Amino acid sequence: MDLVTTLAGAFPGRDVHVVADAHYHGPALRELPPGVTWTTRLPKNAVLYALPGPRVRTPGRPPRKGPRLGTAADLAAAASWTPAAVHIYGRDQAEDLAEVTCLWYGCLDIITVRVILARDAVTTLALVTTDLAASATALAERYAGRREIEQAFSDARHVLGAGQARNRVRQAVERTVPFAMLIHSPVVTWYARHGYHPADIDQRRAAEPWYTSKAGPAFEDMLTKLRRTMITARISGGSAAHPEPEQITAVLAAWQPGTPPPRNCETPVR
Repeated sequence: MDLVTTLAGAFPGRDVHVVADAHYHGPALRELPPGVTWTTRLPKNAVLYALPGPRVRTPGRPPRKGPRLGTAADLAAAASWTPAAVHIYGRDQAEDLAEVTCLWYGCLDIITVRVILARDAVTTLALVTTDLAASATALAERYAGRREIEQAFSDARHVLGAGQARNRVRQAVERTVPFAMLIHSPVVTWYARHGYHPADIDQRRAAEPWYTSKAGPAFEDMLTKLRRTMITARISGGSAAHPEPEQITAVLAAWQPGTPPPRNCETPVR
């Protein structure tokens, strides 16, 4: 929540739409900064309530919530579904959508939320959001968009090594992890502008034939291409006829056995 508050303060006047999985919810969401909405997956055991009715002049405190609506499964069983085309994961997918304006009283108290139900032939997804303006289709697409962000986090951890540095000083930790995340963008930008070649996918599928449906490069492919290009330029750009042992080791590490060099790169050692 501190990061969201900092981000909202850095961009005053702009809307910030946070998307998270089912683990990121709790009473802290009751105090979202202005202009910030939160969309998350609704836990299966979350109990929802209708909005309280109009206040009536009767003794006692007015009700804080309306009748019990039940869990997401209960809402789905009684929902009125609307067919829609949702653009998720790079393609248009036919889904049935439904929404309910209600209260998640156990978590967000009396803050009005919307529950978005998205159903396909296999499963039903239940989202809860504090965004009361966006359409159900836009919210389903927004939630699906978190996949690219999580993939970037995964690439930073497993490919770039973010979080693997054995730092003990707080300032060092605060520098190394953001730096690894920062490097991610220049690698993708370089590949998109200078490194892409259609043969890259063919070579990867030839070396790893189990990727039968691979149609685009992964971040690891982009980083490998950049590493090979940098090694090629360092060795072929005026180096001696006989490379140093360190240079040979770098080339062998870049080109694993059985993986051919890219077609649009020069031979690294001459």
